[in-house]
Amino acid sequence: MTELDVQALQRRLVEFAAARKWEPYHTPKNLAAALSVEASELLEIFQWLTPEQSARVMDDPGSAHRVRDEVADVLAYLLQFCDVLGIDALTALSEKIDRNELRFPPHGDQPSGPAPEPTSYESAPEPAPYESGPATPPASTSD
Repeated sequence: MTELDVQALQRRLVEFAAARKWEPYHTPKNLAAALSVEASELLEIFQWLTPEQSARVMDDPGSAHRVRDEVADVLAYLLQFCDVLGIDALTALSEKIDRNELRFPPHGDQPSGPAPEPTSYESAPEPAPYESGPATPPASTSD
């Protein structure tokens, strides 16, 4: 998929929501929640499958259709989320891959033995603080 294709899909999603007057509900919080729900619905398809069964899930037309639908739902909410927050999804992904290439060099560039498990984000830059308000509601002051 090219960047132009992503932008065209985002425009279609914006137009779809606007035609139904859904914009007031497309807040970052709501879209993040919807994205999580749809990702969980994708996971549900694989929940009790063995690794071998999960590798063959696309062989069955019924399960393949469900997987494609849930992937589409996840992508739709992710693109809408990015649109609302002004995130270029492809640039964000490219930058993340760049950081991961530095954090996790190829196995041949490390001492012999098993690849170390990533255990911390110590080399990752700290994200900017999110300043929308307290993470938890204030405690009640009434006694």
